[in-house]
Amino acid sequence: MSRILTLGVLQYAYGEDMSANIAKTADGVRAAAAQGAQVVLPSELFQGLYFCTSQDESWFAQAFAWRSHPCVIAMSELAAKLGVAIPVSIFERDGPHYYNSLVMLDADGTPLGVYRKSHIPDGPGYQEKYYFRPGDTGFRVWQTRFGKIGVGVCWDQWYPECARAMALMGAEALLYPTAIGSEPHDAALDTRDPWRRVMQAHAVANVMPVAAANRVGHETVKGADQTFYGSSFLADHRGDLVAALDRTEEGILTARFDLDFLATHRAAWGFFRDRRTDLYGALAPGRLTPE
Repeated sequence: MSRILTLGVLQYAYGEDMSANIAKTADGVRAAAAQGAQVVLPSELFQGLYFCTSQDESWFAQAFAWRSHPCVIAMSELAAKLGVAIPVSIFERDGPHYYNSLVMLDADGTPLGVYRKSHIPDGPGYQEKYYFRPGDTGFRVWQTRFGKIGVGVCWDQWYPECARAMALMGAEALLYPTAIGSEPHDAALDTRDPWRRVMQAHAVANVMPVAAANRVGHETVKGADQTFYGSSFLADHRGDLVAALDRTEEGILTARFDLDFLATHRAAWGFFRDRRTDLYGALAPGRLTPE
């Protein structure tokens, strides 16, 4: 009998009230679980507004140690009750250090560990380097009750190295919680389609499903405006969108994937068999020969 993985994705708008945001996310997890989802992905930093549109030291008070983070505690209880795994994106404080982190909760509510976002953006509307240190955990793949799940966080999703590293670590599906939308410095710049395409390419190159959960809605934080374009999706191993939401709607997505079929299909394509690691020195720091 084939191993079936049913993924769920949540797309919501969030406000300042963490308790209300947690309750809204919990309702989405319940709805996804009722549709058969085994792993349910909320969006990035659903604890509150996306505060990185500007630099304001007051936001550091919203960070918590990962084990005692209110989002982790609430989602852990829910995961155990529903029997679903939940990747939980949080603002983490570790002593004097702050990270954009992801705690993977298994289907009994057990935290499998923490992943700290590796790639930290710094630009208009996305000033994350002010708040977050680059992650020090390396990429992580989690053996959940339902399969091996690799999770990157937002800006990580643009890097093929991140996706390939997780695939080489045994991931059977790639998940990306996200907060992305308008570009304040250029109102004409719309990144929605490239954002989707790069992750669809990860699905093709690694022959596995990809899930992306974005937020929606307009937010104003300390006078800085941002409109998030949603467009969350589930893509299959061909990169085809098997479920998607639009730019403004709130809702959930679910889709089923046959992990045994995908394992055979991945082997048949030969992408991992035919890798030439002897030629990839340019990917390692200090290994590129100057022209």
